[in-house]
Amino acid sequence: MRKGLVWQIVAGMILGLLFGFLSKQYGQAVKPLGDIFINMIKIVIIPLVFSVIISSIASMGNLKKVGKLGFKTLVYFEIITTVALIVGLLVTNLTQPGVGININQLEAGDIHKYTETAEHTKPIDVLVGIFSPNLFKSLADGKILPVIFFAVMFGIALASIGEKGKVVVQFFQGVSETMFAFVHLVMRFAPFGVFALMANTIATYGFASLIPLGKLVIINHLTIILFIVVVFGFIAWLVKVNLWTLIRNLKEELVIGYVTDSTETVMPQLMEKMTRFGCDRSVVSFVIPTGYTFNLDGSALYQAMVVPFIAQLYGIELTIMEQFTILIVLMLTSKGIAAVPGASFAVLSATLAAVGLPVEGLALVIGIDRIMDMARGIVNIIGHSLAAIVISKWEGRFDQTKAVLFKDIPVVAGETKVESSAS
Repeated sequence: MRKGLVWQIVAGMILGLLFGFLSKQYGQAVKPLGDIFINMIKIVIIPLVFSVIISSIASMGNLKKVGKLGFKTLVYFEIITTVALIVGLLVTNLTQPGVGININQLEAGDIHKYTETAEHTKPIDVLVGIFSPNLFKSLADGKILPVIFFAVMFGIALASIGEKGKVVVQFFQGVSETMFAFVHLVMRFAPFGVFALMANTIATYGFASLIPLGKLVIINHLTIILFIVVVFGFIAWLVKVNLWTLIRNLKEELVIGYVTDSTETVMPQLMEKMTRFGCDRSVVSFVIPTGYTFNLDGSALYQAMVVPFIAQLYGIELTIMEQFTILIVLMLTSKGIAAVPGASFAVLSATLAAVGLPVEGLALVIGIDRIMDMARGIVNIIGHSLAAIVISKWEGRFDQTKAVLFKDIPVVAGETKVESSAS
């Protein structure tokens, strides 16, 4: 208990793994504890994003600055997710994880709800949905894009009225600080939430589902490591940031994101830490929430591996032109329905249908999706963090002196204060 939050979380994860392995019944029974933890974090996300964006955009002053920031952000997102798609396709073609597997020995899952989502969701629907006619409905539904759009426009309007808007800006600054304090309180419960979620995952899915498709799981995890070291390492080198220092600073978020299978649960902490790491607050408040829809590098990597993998399962040879088509379709579908429930499977369903591959092949990999989803969340979290650094640098608003290792210093009543120290 004295080692700090990250060690408590790791202990909860290990104990949860053992608990779920030893008792399937009780492992599943503790799931509500995990659900409570996730819900307590998620309830903060919308009011936090709303208040932080308004106060930050208001400080930027005008529409031209916001437009430049938005353009640079989307260009960077598109470049990196395209690289992730290319890496996924190349690795799967080189390693051939689907060759030699007897599909008759694989257990098929239910993918009906995902194929339905893909059929009824089009990119144009997401575009129109950004301009929501009812802000409160968007807030209640947890739809992040309409909230971001309204908050940006509200912030610009607030800046345009000058002194009259200062009281409103101070109000939203107070709300954002309160939300961050709320998150700090909830994080005390994190070890118990992580324990429950890990126990439930192992009790529900076990290790049996990994055996037939073990090659894909191993190759996917090795590709993730390769992508982090090579691609993210190169980006970090370009912006003169130590990637290992960044990862060590995000250790709590990476562990929580991995175990909970939800990167949304760490969005508030991620925003706070990247601001502390030297990124401009207005950049962080725009880039990271937007990245949760448009900058899912880990998901792109996974999707680009699963499509050719399914072709290999069915013995279908893909030509270079067909693989190029897969790349283009994934670039479009992953942006069009990234914010809907079951996003990855909905994207894959739409892509397989578009290129003429058997959509029912998704049912054969659904059993390992949870395990692979946990791993791709790590890539997404690091990707969001690097994006905030790159855009802050691009805008000339990055404080290099703060890009160091955070040091946890215990203080009274078991609380922890975080400072920076040279790595």
